Amino acid sequence: MKEIKNKWLELIIVLSAPLLSVIDVFIINVAIPTIKKGVHATDGEIQLVIAGYLLGYAAFLITGGRAGDHFGRKKVFFWGMFAFTVASCLCGLSQTALQLNVTRFFQGLSASFMVPQTIAFIQVLFTDTKERAKAFGLYGITLGTAAVIGQVLGGYLSDMHWFIEGWRLVFFINLPIGIITLWATHKYVTETAKHQNTKFDYTGILILTLALFSLIYPLIQGREAGWPLWSFGLLILSVLLFVFFIYNQKIKLSNNGNPLINVRLFKIKDFNIGLVAVLFHFMLHTAYLLLSAVYLQNGLGVSALDSGLYFIIPGILFIVSSVMASRLIVKLGKRVLQVGVVILLIAFYLQMTLWKPGINTWLIIGLMGTWGFGNGLVLPSLLNIALKNVPSQYAGAAAGIYSTFQQTASALGVSIIGGVFFYFSKEGWQMAYHFGIMCLLICVVMVGLMLQLLPGTKAVTEVTKEISEQNGKPETVDI
Repeated sequence: MKEIKNKWLELIIVLSAPLLSVIDVFIINVAIPTIKKGVHATDGEIQLVIAGYLLGYAAFLITGGRAGDHFGRKKVFFWGMFAFTVASCLCGLSQTALQLNVTRFFQGLSASFMVPQTIAFIQVLFTDTKERAKAFGLYGITLGTAAVIGQVLGGYLSDMHWFIEGWRLVFFINLPIGIITLWATHKYVTETAKHQNTKFDYTGILILTLALFSLIYPLIQGREAGWPLWSFGLLILSVLLFVFFIYNQKIKLSNNGNPLINVRLFKIKDFNIGLVAVLFHFMLHTAYLLLSAVYLQNGLGVSALDSGLYFIIPGILFIVSSVMASRLIVKLGKRVLQVGVVILLIAFYLQMTLWKPGINTWLIIGLMGTWGFGNGLVLPSLLNIALKNVPSQYAGAAAGIYSTFQQTASALGVSIIGGVFFYFSKEGWQMAYHFGIMCLLICVVMVGLMLQLLPGTKAVTEVTKEISEQNGKPETVDI
C-alpha cells in the first residue's frame, strides 16, 4: 500500500513539469497586450515571445528524453526544473523585447529536458495497464487544466499593479512553484536506471534547430519588415536544412549510428497521416488562444482579467469532453474525434460571424464553451490515434517525433496564423479576427480530412517486421 501511495506521489510531483510548461505557453496569450507595452515590442517581436519558447521546446525534446536515459530521469528532471525556474525569473527581469525573447528560448529549452521525464516516469512507475491508463489520463487532464490556469492567471496578474509591473508576475509566479517542486523532487522522487550507452546526435540537434529557426523567424519578422530578400533566403535555407536533416538521419541509421529520430517510422502510412493531423490541429489550437485573447481585449474592449475569466467555462468543458473521449474512443475509435471536428467547425464559423463589438457576454462564453467541448474530443486523443499502429518497441521514438511535431506546429500556428491576424489588424481588429478564423477553419478541415483517411483498424505486422529487420534491434528511447 505504501509503495502504491509513493508512486502516485511521485507522479503528482513530476506532473508539475507539463503543468508549468503548458501554463507558460497560455499565460502569455492573455498578457500579450501588457507585455507588448512593457518591453515596447513590435507585433513580430511579441509573436516571438510565444514562438521562441516553442522553438526551444521543440528542438530539444528528443534530446531531453535521451538525457534522462543516460544521466537518470530524476537528475535531469531536477536540473531541468532548476533551469526553467531561473529562466522564468530572467524573463520577468527583462527590459527589452530582445532580452525577453532570448530568455524565453532558454525557458523552452529547459522545459524540453524536464517534460519528457514525466512521460518516462509514468512508463517506469506504472507497469499495470489499467494503472498506466489512469496515469496518462491524469497527464492529459493536467495539460487541459494548465491551459485554463494559464489563461486565467495571465489576465489576473496582468491587471495587478504592485511595486512591479503586473506582466512580470506572469513569469515570477514560477519561482515559488519551482522551489517547492525542487524540494519535493529531492525528497520523494526516486532515481531510475541509467543507460550509459545512450549517445547524443549533436549534429542532428544543431541541424534541426537551425532548420526550425530558419523557418519560424522569417515567417514572423519577414512580414513586419515587408518581406525583404533575407526572409525568402532563410525560408529556402530551412527547406534545404530539413532535407539535409532527413538525409543525415538516414545515413546514421544505415551506419548503425544513433540518429536523433528513427526515419524508418515514416514508412508507416498511418503514422504519417496522424502527424499531419497533429500538425494542423496544434497550429489551430495555439493560434486560436492567441487570436481570441488579443481580440477580446483589443477588439471587444474586454479587460485582461475578464478576458482570462472567459476561458474558465471552455476549460471545464474541455476536461469533461476529454474524459468522455478517453472512454468512448475504445468503442467508437476515430468517430469521437470526427464529432469533435464538426463541433469545432460550427464554433469557429459562429464566432467569425457573431463576434462583433456589443456582443452579449453569455454568447461569447457559450461559443467559447462549444470550442472547448469540441477541442476536448480531439486534442487529448490525437496521441493515441497518431501512435495507434506504431509497433510497441518503437513507441518511445515515435512519441518523441510526435512531441516535436506538436511543439513545432504550435510555433507555426503563432507564426503563420498569428501573422495573418496581425497583418489585417491594420484594417481593424474585427477584420483581423475574421481572416484569422478563416485560417483556423482551413486547419480544422485538414484535420477532418486526415481523420477520414485513417482506417478504423489496421494490422502493422509487415511494417513491424520490415523496420525490425532493417534496424537490427528495437528502439529503446523513452520520450
